[in-house]
Amino acid sequence: MTAQLPEPRQYQPAASGAELIPLLNLDEQEVQRQMSICNACRYCEGFCAVFPAMTRRLNFGKADIHYLANLCHNCGACLHACQYAAPHEFAVNVPQAMAKVRGQTYADYAWPAAFGRLYRHNGAYVAGALAVALSLFLLLALAVNGTLLPGRLAGDFYAVFPHNTLALLFGSVFSLAGVALAVAVRRFWRQVSPAERQAAPADGAVFEASAAVLTLKYLDGGHGQGCNNEDDRYTLWRRRFHHLTFYGFLLCFAATLVATGYHYLLGLAAPYPVLSLPVLLGTVGGAGLVIGPVGLLALNLRRAPEHGDARQRPMDRAFILLLLLVSVTGLALLALRDSGAMAILLAIHLGTVMALFLTLPYGKFAHGLFRSAALLKFAIEKRRPDPHGLGGD
Repeated sequence: MTAQLPEPRQYQPAASGAELIPLLNLDEQEVQRQMSICNACRYCEGFCAVFPAMTRRLNFGKADIHYLANLCHNCGACLHACQYAAPHEFAVNVPQAMAKVRGQTYADYAWPAAFGRLYRHNGAYVAGALAVALSLFLLLALAVNGTLLPGRLAGDFYAVFPHNTLALLFGSVFSLAGVALAVAVRRFWRQVSPAERQAAPADGAVFEASAAVLTLKYLDGGHGQGCNNEDDRYTLWRRRFHHLTFYGFLLCFAATLVATGYHYLLGLAAPYPVLSLPVLLGTVGGAGLVIGPVGLLALNLRRAPEHGDARQRPMDRAFILLLLLVSVTGLALLALRDSGAMAILLAIHLGTVMALFLTLPYGKFAHGLFRSAALLKFAIEKRRPDPHGLGGD
């Protein structure tokens, strides 16, 4: 089997002749073509943040295209409103063109750079990480206890896996994932915002961007009716299921932080009562992480092909299914923590969580951070004078 060599990078001379500018690849050229058409039309200017940001530009270089691609929320509203969409000869499809470039940016800015190729085969990567992580914890439980069904342990997870072992394993992997994501987003920011990186954000920009992220503002289609999914009908369910998934994840993470505080600051060891704060947060968050991913998966399976990049469907679905596995196994563990099946359920749950941590920097999770950075850039630049006096902010 011959190894696939990376494509050679091509360059064109800059206007000054003093530096080299990377040429656009085919997907980027398509975004450039469509943005030139949209910039002349401007019918969709009020739909989302992409079009006001577009109007501030007369030309679209690689950095501009990467920025706009990550600013797009793929709601589909502009596609169904466009008079130049297929079967028109211009064949404008902004959501699909942006989706193709957006997936490419995750790989382009990944750190370490060699790991960017994991995005291209993300479904297989997630499946492999899950298999390795499950095997690790099942074998570890067997080695520690001599059996996967050691009998009733009264919910004492640390009788199966020592606390320090878990803290070391998960703390190390989560820290490495956090560093990889932080470096990737920083590389993206420095590329798309060379001016902003030299100055503090304008007043209110961070608040506006945070509000847009936390409310998923641009999943309303620009008119409050929602996104398009399998056809031109509007639906708010994509936004609702994203909210359930997002806040479910945050609540589960908060439950972990509170439990850590209980252990290290208050000296209270698990298991915790059903009505304790860590368990309540984890239960509510787990429920959100079941309903949200199930809904997102159903929408994804029915979504029209022209609404996105078909090449990324395995990555999207693998991430949704992994989140669902984490939540389902966590809730099952809570329900059966006093039974004889606790040890094997714990191993399975920890294996799914470890697989999630291993794949965070090189899977769909990255889109939230890249999009947040793009929204911050949008909030900053809209507070500055339009360089061409043509914008429609």
